[in-house]
Amino acid sequence: MSTPTGTVAAPDRGTTNLTTMDFVVYLLLGIYLGVVFMKSEVVAWFRIQEMFRFQAFHMYGIIGSAVIVAAASVAAIKKLGVKDAHGNPITIPPKEMGKGYRYWIGGTIFGLGWGLLGACPGPIFALLGSGVSVMIVAIVGAMLGTWTYAALRPRLPH
Repeated sequence: MSTPTGTVAAPDRGTTNLTTMDFVVYLLLGIYLGVVFMKSEVVAWFRIQEMFRFQAFHMYGIIGSAVIVAAASVAAIKKLGVKDAHGNPITIPPKEMGKGYRYWIGGTIFGLGWGLLGACPGPIFALLGSGVSVMIVAIVGAMLGTWTYAALRPRLPH
């Protein structure tokens, strides 16, 4: 039997007690996702370069497939009233668009980082796990960026 090991705060949704087994499941899912990233070549810098130069459909096909699966999943969650692993209903609050600054500014920063680094946040861990040790610099940079956003968030136009 697992015992609670920590409490994770979800924005505007209270807290969730995570068990040791939850962490093991998340770790195993992360390892599986890393293997999928490596096998599908989404972590390969040349695939990302091909995408940004409009030379190959490979990455667009993968991203497009992910968008379709995500849209179908969200629709199913909303329609079927799916519950999470702890029996709580999954709710997806509506987005507040505002003037959209946060989306185009954040998207631009994300895209620049992705293009310059050759990897987005998920694959940098897969690359590190596959032995590309320079990704430690990318992970530190991503963590600093996350910390900076958290520090500046109260003063940003949301």
